[in-house]
Order: sequence, then C-alpha cells, then structure tokens
Amino acid sequence: MADTKPPGGASSIYPSYSPLLPLHTNPPSPDDDPTSSSSKPPLSTLINTHDFELAAQQTLTPKTWAFYSSAATDLHTKHRNASAYADIGLRPRVLINVKDVNISTSMLNQPLSLPLFCAPAAMAAMVHPEGEKELARGCKKAGIAQCVSTSASFSITDIVNSANPPTSSERELPLFFQLYVDKVRTKSEALLALVQSLGIKAIFLTVDAPVAGKREADERVRADESAGVVPMSGAVAKNDSKGGSLGRIMAGYIDSTVSWADIPWLRAHTSLPIVLKGIQTSMDAQKAAALGIDGILLSNHGGRSLDTSPSPILLLLELQKNCPEVFDKLEVFVDGGVSRGTDIFKALCLGARSVGIGRGMLYALNYGEEGVEKYVDSKFVGPEPSPSFGILISP
Repeated sequence: MADTKPPGGASSIYPSYSPLLPLHTNPPSPDDDPTSSSSKPPLSTLINTHDFELAAQQTLTPKTWAFYSSAATDLHTKHRNASAYADIGLRPRVLINVKDVNISTSMLNQPLSLPLFCAPAAMAAMVHPEGEKELARGCKKAGIAQCVSTSASFSITDIVNSANPPTSSERELPLFFQLYVDKVRTKSEALLALVQSLGIKAIFLTVDAPVAGKREADERVRADESAGVVPMSGAVAKNDSKGGSLGRIMAGYIDSTVSWADIPWLRAHTSLPIVLKGIQTSMDAQKAAALGIDGILLSNHGGRSLDTSPSPILLLLELQKNCPEVFDKLEVFVDGGVSRGTDIFKALCLGARSVGIGRGMLYALNYGEEGVEKYVDSKFVGPEPSPSFGILISP
C-alpha cells in the first residue's frame, strides 16, 4: 500500500480536524427489556433487511433516524426506487445444475466476493461510535467494497488505517472515495492528493446533488450544534429559521457550478479511475462514455435530491434500449431501493456490474461490524440462500 502519511498533515486541509462526535446516546443493549419498544432486538433474531430497518427506527435517536430515512419532499422517488424492483418479474430457467454458484466479480479492477458495495453515506458515527471505521471492518469481513463519503465522521486516513492496517497480511478491503467538489477548489485538490497517497482505488464524483434536496423530516428535528466538525468537509451542524436539516446546512461548502467542463480539472488532479455518481438519463450515460469516464453509478441519491426522478433499475432498462453500447465502454453500477437478493440479481441481469447499498448498511451498522456482515449474508446465504442466483441461472 502507498505511504499512509498525509502530505502536509491533515491540518493542511482544514485547521479544525476532529472526528464528528456521535449524535446519539448508546443504543440499548440486546439484554434490555425485550418488551420495551426502544429495546434493540438481538442480532440473531434479524433475518432480512427489513428487520434491520425496523430495529434502527426503534432504537436510533429521532434526529439520526430523520437524517437517514428522510428523502426529498413527498418521497415519491424513495418509494419508487424500491417498488420498481417488484414491478420487474423473473423468468427462471429449469433443469440446470446450480449446485455450485460463483457470484464473485470485480469492480474497477478490484476483486469482490459478491456483486455488492457499500455506497457512500454521511456521518456514520451518528449510528455507531466507530462510524465508517466499523463499517469498513464489516465490509471487509463480508468481502465487499466500501465507498467513503467526503462527509464521513472520520478522516480518510483513519478509515484506511482501520480497514487496511499497514502491517496486516489480510486481504485488502477495496476502498473508493466519493467526492463533493468544494467551492474552494484547492481543498478538493488537497483531498484528492491525499486519498490517492492512501491507496484509494477510484473517485466517485457526485453529480446529482449540486444543491441539497428539501428533506422535510430532517428539517423538523433540531440538529445537535455541539456535534463537532466533519473532518474532510469542514462542515458544522447548526439550526436556522428553516429548520435543522443536516443535509441542507452541512452542504454549504459544495460547489454548485461543477459541470462537464470540470472533468479535465478532475483528471488533472487524480490518476485514479473516475465514476460519475448520479447519472439519471441515457443521454448523460452516453456523454460520460464519450468522455472516457471509467464508470457511472445510476443513482438519484436515494430519493434525497430531486423527487420524482427516475428509479435506477428503470434507468438500466433505458440504457439497454437507447444506448446498449455504453455497457462495453464503461462499468455501470446502480444503487437505491435494493432490499433483496432478487433485486441485485435483476440489476445484474440488466447489465449492472455491481450494486450499492447506502441506508441499509447504516441500519446494519447499528449492530457493529457483525451487523454489517449479517446484513450482507441475509441477501445471499442466510435465510435467503442464493435462490435468485441458483434457480435463475441460464446457460
């Protein structure tokens, strides 16, 4: 791995460099009174992703739940992200030997045990004190990749060193970095240099959130103004006359002028593969391919930016109809609304290389790295054992 010492030290990017403090009190122990609605069910009782979400709703603080579960305005896109998967039927082939099914793959030249990655999500310390560091440990155990947000609770240096200690002989966790471009470009340039020096494998440039979406559930619950500074963005939680939305208030540093014309700037400051996170039309997918972009993530920010924007799984269908050639020119990923192994299978059938999960991983983080590992297992090998990848295999 590359030298893990940041060039010039972390303070050269932001003078105030302390991990964001958790915005929650310690979650209740599984040994608490099981009749209490606030008691966290034992991990052993959770058998699917919906169980993890319900446990999170019952045990996270009101602000944490509001921040993660909220979406833009009337939540149409958030709900359609999930319902669109159910609207797509499966046509299983029969009399095929499926005793041994290999679902390993690669993503941006990084090997994965499963066609799944942890999508970037902000401030994971709101769920677990170790935040993204604990999430990384869980992803490593599960054999999937992790994409770290610019708005992570810890510095990228801390997360990398926690996931892939320099002295460790274990298999390395593939780590990607999600970039929000700062209005002060030199800060983003320093951050890009840092992540490359740490051995990050790709840059995911967010393109679907030039301004924050109107997330009303997040606005209604006051933010904890003593929470501290988000180390890589320098953002600070506060409340104002509009409410306490962390998504809105802490996004003030994001440069809303970023355009296609800035791709050369990004290439000039990193030699890593570039993925555009938030492609929502076949026209933009074609433009990305024409510009030699390495990958696109079909995403609408979990429905958190623009309500009534299209579901990513339906965008895969749009690409297959309008520009199937893009699948040969770059890697295509999707996220949003994935809750079952069959959802992942449908995305793969329609051309996705791998599938990202954001909110769900945070709900799993409520149980630490063991929760993350079991959450992934629940899609593939637990109570929902690979029927989607076995029964539906075709020659």
